[in-house]
Amino acid sequence: MHCSSRLSLPLLLLLLSLPPLPSLFTNEHHPNNNHQQPNNKNLHPNTMNPSELETLFKIMETISSDKNWRLSYPNPCRTGLSWPGIECKPGNDSHLHVTRLDFGTPPNPTCKATAMLPSQLFDLPFLQSLFIFHCFTHTKTTLSVSGNRVVVSSSLQQLSFRSNSALIGSIPPQISSLKSLQILTLSQNRLSGQIPVEVFALSSLVHLDLSYNLLTGTIPNQVGSLRNLVGLDLSYNSLSGAIPSTIGQLGMLQKLDLSSNSLFGGIPESIERLNSLFFLALSNNRLKGNFPKGFEKLQGLQYFIMDDNPMFVSLPAEFGQLQKLQELRLANSGYSGTIPPAFSQLKNLSTLSLQNNRLTGEIPAGFGGLPHMYHLNLSRNFLGGVVPFNSSFLNRLGANLDLSGNPGLCLSPSEAEIVKFGITVCGKNRTGSLIHPVKKSEAPCGLLRSFLIFGALGFMALQHLLRSSV
Repeated sequence: MHCSSRLSLPLLLLLLSLPPLPSLFTNEHHPNNNHQQPNNKNLHPNTMNPSELETLFKIMETISSDKNWRLSYPNPCRTGLSWPGIECKPGNDSHLHVTRLDFGTPPNPTCKATAMLPSQLFDLPFLQSLFIFHCFTHTKTTLSVSGNRVVVSSSLQQLSFRSNSALIGSIPPQISSLKSLQILTLSQNRLSGQIPVEVFALSSLVHLDLSYNLLTGTIPNQVGSLRNLVGLDLSYNSLSGAIPSTIGQLGMLQKLDLSSNSLFGGIPESIERLNSLFFLALSNNRLKGNFPKGFEKLQGLQYFIMDDNPMFVSLPAEFGQLQKLQELRLANSGYSGTIPPAFSQLKNLSTLSLQNNRLTGEIPAGFGGLPHMYHLNLSRNFLGGVVPFNSSFLNRLGANLDLSGNPGLCLSPSEAEIVKFGITVCGKNRTGSLIHPVKKSEAPCGLLRSFLIFGALGFMALQHLLRSSV
């Protein structure tokens, strides 16, 4: 739909790094474990409750036309004959129960053009995980948490609706009835309206992703009540207002992505309390002003992405204390002054993007000694002096080094012969002729001497001309 590829590698790494949730696919920690343990005496492992089976068939008929599911899979949970995209587990009521459903891409059932959200989805009482990917793409449908058993359907722990371009409307407040939810992903759809405060009553949430939608309004202050939250992604919406200070109450938060919204104001001081934070993305908003005084306390921070904000301040030297930083992106944000030499202390830094700012002075000499640097963009600033990189550093970065748009920068002749970067070579003018720079200490004296010599000669010549005319 309107998905972007930017930051795909860090985001993939983040998703892989989320802590395991063993209760999602096992019965040992199920919230309703009183009816999950099988009764071996009466168990018939290849049968389903007739009511649950009929509900499942209705769901399949509403979403998928891949097969005639009633005829092809009359016993969908039967061992060795279960249909794709389904998982079943035994309960202590002598039946198998559906615990997981996946739709959207092979080998899982695909979705027909007329697919809509079935009202029976939340009538499967043992369902723990529901994934619907790229399913509702033609016929408009809305997200509704309804059904005869939704109030008691507390076993659902993962709910994911991704890349459904025909999924429209608002997020229903009734979603708060799914009290066991640990992962809620409603990403890359066309959901609109405000984020209902009821979402933040889901106290078991570990991961909340509402990115790539059309959501408006502010981020509710109630976000601070999700004390177990590890990942929060509200990026690529139309959210406005300030970042709530209650964000600092999310002590377990590892990923925070609020990029590509219309948020304004500054970064709240309370962010210094997010000791577990390793990914912070605030790009493409309207944030401005100084960074919080305690920002250097985020010692776990590995990715800080804050391009495209009207900051118009100097770069904080305190960034040099964030020793675990791997990516630092601060492009197109009006930063002025010099690049702090303390940035050279970031020994784990692999990407530094400072392009299109108002930075002056020289490039810190220590940048050439950063062992993991792979991408460096300092283009379109007002930097000057000799580029302090040797041929080994220049060759290692290659096309990932961009210093263009800094008229005052020049490359030493010895390095320019090895690597071509389109930067002026020190000691040559635009035509390639050698320039003999004048030392600052000699320039005023030399110019004055020339003026005095040629001025005196001119005066004497003028006197001689006047005498001859008489």
